[in-house]
Formats: sequence, C-alpha cells, structure tokens
Amino acid sequence: MKKIKLTCAHAIIKHLIAQKILIDGKKEQLFAGAFGIFGHGNVACLGQALQENQDKLPTYRGHHEQNMALTGIAYARAKRRKQFFVATSSVGPGSTNMVTASAVAMSNRLPILFLPGDTYANRMPDPVLQQVEHFNNPGITQNDAFKPVTKYFDRITRPEQILQTLPQAIQTMLDPADCGPACLSLSQDVQGETYEYPEEFFKERVHNIRRPRPDDFQIKQAAEQIKKSKNPLLISGGGVFYSDAMEDLGNFAIKHNIPVTQTVMGYSTMKRDHSHFLGPIGGLGGKAANNLAKQTDLAIAVGTKLADFTTGSWANFENPDFSLVSVNVSRFDASKHLAQSVIGDAKVSLQELSNALGDWKAPDEWHKKSRDELKNWNDYVDKESGPTNQELPSYAHAVGAIYRNSDPTDIAVTAAGGLVGEVVQIWRPKELNTHETEWGFSCMSYEISGALGVKMANPDKEVIAFVGDGSYLLFNSDIYSSVITNNKLIIVLCDNGGHAVINRLQLFKGGKEFNCLFNSSKAPNLVPVNFAKHAESMGAKSEEVSSISELEEAFKRAKKSDVTYLISIKTHSYEWLEGSAYWESPTLEMPSTKENEEALKLHKEGKSKQRQGV
Repeated sequence: MKKIKLTCAHAIIKHLIAQKILIDGKKEQLFAGAFGIFGHGNVACLGQALQENQDKLPTYRGHHEQNMALTGIAYARAKRRKQFFVATSSVGPGSTNMVTASAVAMSNRLPILFLPGDTYANRMPDPVLQQVEHFNNPGITQNDAFKPVTKYFDRITRPEQILQTLPQAIQTMLDPADCGPACLSLSQDVQGETYEYPEEFFKERVHNIRRPRPDDFQIKQAAEQIKKSKNPLLISGGGVFYSDAMEDLGNFAIKHNIPVTQTVMGYSTMKRDHSHFLGPIGGLGGKAANNLAKQTDLAIAVGTKLADFTTGSWANFENPDFSLVSVNVSRFDASKHLAQSVIGDAKVSLQELSNALGDWKAPDEWHKKSRDELKNWNDYVDKESGPTNQELPSYAHAVGAIYRNSDPTDIAVTAAGGLVGEVVQIWRPKELNTHETEWGFSCMSYEISGALGVKMANPDKEVIAFVGDGSYLLFNSDIYSSVITNNKLIIVLCDNGGHAVINRLQLFKGGKEFNCLFNSSKAPNLVPVNFAKHAESMGAKSEEVSSISELEEAFKRAKKSDVTYLISIKTHSYEWLEGSAYWESPTLEMPSTKENEEALKLHKEGKSKQRQGV
C-alpha cells in the first residue's frame, strides 16, 4: 500500500477536496468551500493547509463565527443538501460562537462540517489561552457544547484518527434520514502532527444521495387508509425540496384530487397557479389552509417534521375522525403522533403510493371548497398588502410592494420575527424554489447571512432579504461580505421600533408593553438609527423611503444595481395579517389582570382541541 506523509491538517483538506458528487449527471465538488476566522487555534496548521489549496477549496473570511456558518447552512439548503461548506474557527469563543449555528443546522436537518480548534492533546502547556478548565474532568473542553447540536461529533487527538472518522462525518451529512451538522474538534498540536496516510484515502470518490424506497406493506396500509378518506389534505414540507419531488407532488395532487398545503420550510414546493395549491398551513398559515385542516379527516404529511407552527400545536385538526399518513425518509419523523408511516424517499414514495391508489380520487366537492377558501383568503391578502397612503405602512404593505414588482425567479429570504408570517402569506410562489426562510430554529440574524448563502448558490437570481430592525442590529456585517465578494443582495429593512412581534405576543398574553419595543425599554437617550447610512458605510447602495410608492420605485432601482442595495422604511408596530390557528405558548395560570384572564381563557380553548399524541 502506497503512503504519503502529511500533517493532519493537510490530510483533512486533501480528503475533502477528493470528495465529489453527481448533480444532474454532472460531477461537482461536494465541499463548495470553507468559511474561516483564524486565531491561534487554527491559523498555523489548518489555515496554512487551506491557503495552499485555495484554488481547489476556496476559503471565505467571516466577520462572526456564527454568521459565517449560517451562510454555509443557507447555501446547503439552497443546494438541497447536495453541496455544503466547512466552517473553521479558533479555540474558545470562536468555537462556541458556532454552537448556535450548529443548532440551526441540527434543527433544520442541514449539513455543514465544523472544524473548530481545541486544546492540546498532550496537555503540556495547559491551561492554554481560551481553555475552559473542568476541575473534575480534564477531557471536557468548551467544544463539548457541540455534542447536543451535532449529528456527528469527534475530538481528534491523534492524526491517524481522521482515517476512520472523516468518512463517517461525510456520510452523516449525506444521509437523507440522518443529515445534519458534523463537528471534528481539532486539537491544536495534532493539526500539525504528521502521519503516513494511505494514498487511497485521497483518491477521488463520487457520491450520490440514496433514495430509500418504502416498504410494500407500509404503502399498502397507507393507500387503504387514504381510500377511506373523504376530505384528505396534503402537507408539503422541506423534504420535498431535498428529494426533488416537486413535480411528483404536483402530479399526485392532480391525479388524486387532493389540495396541497405547505409548511414554512416547504413553501414554494408548489407554484401559486397549480390547480391544487392552497398556501401555507398552521400558526403562520392562511385561513384557506387552516379552515380545511380543521375539517380534514386525513392529512398526508410529506417530508415534514410536523412542528407546532405546522400543526397549530396539534390543535388544528378538529375532525374527530382525523388520521395521519406521514411520508418521510426519517423513521423518527414518520412515526410521530401514531401516524401510518411510509418511511422512504419522498419522490419514490409518492410514485409508489400513487400506483397503489390507482384511479382513486378525493371528491370534487372537497376540491371546490378548497378553491373557494383560497379565493377568499387571496382577496383578503391582496387587500391588506395592496398600495396604501397611510402614514406608517404595515409589514404586509411593504412585502406586498416588493412582491408586486418582483420577477418570478426572485427569491425571498427571512428568518425570525413578524416578517416570516407576512412574507409566507404574501409571497405566493410564482416559480418553484423561490422562498428560503429558516424556521426550524428561527434564528435572528440569519436573514442577511442566509441571503448571502442563497445568493452564492443562485448567482444568477435576485435574492431579497426581508429583515426587521431588531435582527439587523443583532448582526449586519455580511452586507460587507456581500459587497467584497460581489454577491449582490437586495435588503428590505422594515423598521418598526424593536421586536414588535414579541411585543404583540406580550400583549396577547395579557402583559404590558415591556422591553420589546425601544419606547418601552430603558433608553433615556433613545436616538434613531440611520440604517441606510450604516449600510452605505459598508459599501452598499442604500436609501430610506417614507411611503409604499417610494418603496416600489426604490426596489426598481435596487433591481438595476450591480451591488448590494438596502432600502429602509419605517413600518407600523401593531398591524398584522390575521392569524387563524392556535399556537401554544406560555400562559400565566394565575392571572393578575383582566387581560391575563382573557389570555388564559383563549389558551384553555386552544388546549381543549389539542390532539394528545395521536
């Protein structure tokens, strides 16, 4: 067996470069690049290995460890988990800063490879700079914080360990059912140590993502259950994206006459002009989908983990005869709430389930009802998001202005706060793959960083980040990243004076305004932020507008710009599209105000409809 002597750091990078994947029949790099912030824990060894191979594995400089990783995670989602990034940091705060990003990837089942520096394996210089000492267990370091939020974790204390563990980390990230972040915690001294590695370890390997087919018995049972239903409803989740099953979903809906709702993470798996499109469901859903959800006797969930914002905290399905079929590549997700599981790839499973159903169709009356409900809800949304001259427009007005002037292929990105619900209602997909919200972990500051990742994955499309002033103030430096890397974004900043959607929740639960909006916080010297000037200082073009008509014209200018363009507009703190589903959130059982009493009453009403594990 031929061998080659390399440092551990160089061997890691050489192995990553050798990994390829087939995408639409074309061989591509599995690892699209690396994001890095260098410090003493990674610059001298891993940093040099990256520098020497930058033509094969490009490295991008981050401004914050969390947000550079969020960019990589958004890229992986936009690439439908077929390509992903490395994120590397020094030991200490650099590594722990990436833990939140790892939780985002874990919650959303998205791949990214974390390579944080760690303490010394030989322990001779202990305690090293930025080491967190555990008095009773010297084997614990700050990087153990990754363990609850990674699908695969290992600490590298000998250079030969990567021969076994690096391929396992890669396979975890490629696994359709077990996909998620991997972390190899690299001891600082081991990064520079050498080993004679087998040359075979660096041989090109071409991967593909497997499509596990479902069990015949599960298909038979699911088909029998569907045939008994009179009012079935499809729920399309993010797994439909990752399986490339959008066309199959649409064909299934038409053939069997079943309306299709979508989760936030599955939004734009079906276009608005599809004959069976019904829009988003659940806590951020519209009345069309939620009204049918309350009546359906069978939900067919495809590629969704059935989170609370999808199910209305499991109170959305009020029909006493309700049952659930769950099509999912993950056994864990497919088995929730005593569902009839169909464990397999969404594309293959829909095809086989359709074959088993034969010519069976849901009643036309049910389909007609879905069309009537959708028309009523669309009329409401169009009215609430249409042109206006009111002094402070709502979020809906702002999103509507952008939507009316957008091209079909423009991609909307958002994450936390009130904009998520407004965007998912108004941004009815003109094309597939045009909505990229992070709603698994709902991570503030994802908006701009995530939009950058989406743009890197879709360089020929316009990417529009919708962000509130709260998330913007939390992190905005990737405006500069987008400028210096020539990844143009359009950023629509809606300034409503703080964390307005949580203020809304605070009031809904009977509380008083406190510490959410700036004007209810301890701020004796409250000054306005000039967001446009701030973005301009980082190289972006920008403008502040004061009306919806001005916003529309500014957006047209932004579309023509060749660099990142931020548009800031002040918006209403209290106006929202109406909700139509229960969402369980903490409620005081001992009310101290009349408003608390009303909130508790509504909470109990919702809880009374909640399905308990079935």
